[in-house]
This record gives sequence, C-alpha cells and structure tokens, in this order.
Amino acid sequence: MSEYSDMTVAELKELLKEAGLPVSGKKADLIVRLEEGAGDSSDVVEEIEEVATETVDDVSEDVDDDDDDFDDFDEEWDDEEMIHVARQKPELSDTTKDALATRSAQAKKQPAFRRQEWYRYKRLSRTGWRKPKGMDSKQRKNKRWRTPMARVGFGKVADARGLHPSGFSEIMVHRPDDLDQIDPKVEAARIGKRVGNRKRAAIHEKADELGIRVLNRRRNI
Repeated sequence: MSEYSDMTVAELKELLKEAGLPVSGKKADLIVRLEEGAGDSSDVVEEIEEVATETVDDVSEDVDDDDDDFDDFDEEWDDEEMIHVARQKPELSDTTKDALATRSAQAKKQPAFRRQEWYRYKRLSRTGWRKPKGMDSKQRKNKRWRTPMARVGFGKVADARGLHPSGFSEIMVHRPDDLDQIDPKVEAARIGKRVGNRKRAAIHEKADELGIRVLNRRRNI
C-alpha cells in the first residue's frame, strides 16, 4: 500500500506543487504521479552524486598537475624581467627638504582658485586663474559666496619655489644636445610637447647614459 493513500487530495496537490508536477486529475492519478516523480528524482540524485564524485577526482588530478607545472614555472622564472629600476633622486640640502615639506603642507590648506563665473561657462572652468576685472565684478569686490582670489598671503616657501615635487629643478629640453647642460644631481629634464617620437627616443637614450631623470617620460617608445 502506498504511503500517499492516507493523504487528502489537497495534501497531494501541495506535494506536487513542491515537486513542480501537474496537479490536475483524480486522487489515483495524483498518487501515481507522485510515485513516478519520486523514482525519477532519486535516479537524478544518484546521477548527480556520481558526476560530482567524478568531477572532484578530476579536479584533484588537475590541481596536482597544476602544482607540478607551477614548480617548473618557478624554476624557469626569469629574474631579469622583474628588476625594478628606481627613479633618480636629487641631492637636496636639509633646508630644501624642510621647504618642500612645508610647501606640501601649505598646498593642502590652500583653496582652489577659480576663474570668475567658471560655473557658468564650461570653457572658463577648464582654464587657469585669471584676475577678475570690471567695475561691477563681485569677485573683485570680494563679495560673499564668491571664490577666493589669489593674493598676497597664499605664496609658498621661497626656497622651494619652482621646484618639482620630487625636488628637481626642471629644465626644458627639445633635442639630445640640451642634456649636456643639465646637472643630474639637482636638475631633471622635461621634454617639450612638440618633440616627435624619434627625437624623444634619442633624448631618452642619452638621458639614461648621463643618468638624467626625464620627468615626462613615455614608456611606450
């Protein structure tokens, strides 16, 4: 005698809904459908367990093979490709180092100087600071809710004025021969924006020979 015989039709339909089977038909049809569904589900579960076991075995074998390959890869590791080339550092005095640190601290507190009506015209927001002019200029008159103006008091330390954040003095370079006038201890080269790739590559090569740092160096040349 089936275990579903003592159950009501409503209970049988609930079981069919949970199993995702149709709920139409008489009670006998529902019982037969549940028994067939239970048998199919058990077969499916057994097949899933077999596939899972085979998959775990295959994965464990693959992991062992990968470990062997990884060991071989470690043995063939090329150390030359992982060499890190440090950038040149300037030879700075203690006074210059303190001045750079002070300038960095001051820059964090300095407001962003915006051009007059930068919020109204997109082209003005892309340009740098311009002194406001005009008799009725609200920014020139220092009215409320206007951005601050660049004026006396926002200046930085004189010892660090004009220096690159790294501490180098920037020297504009347009040809390889310009590198001969640079002192690599305290000066660095900045290549002009209109210099072509061929001449830029020659500047890079000569800078490496002289030990000069190029501030706007391109790595894809």
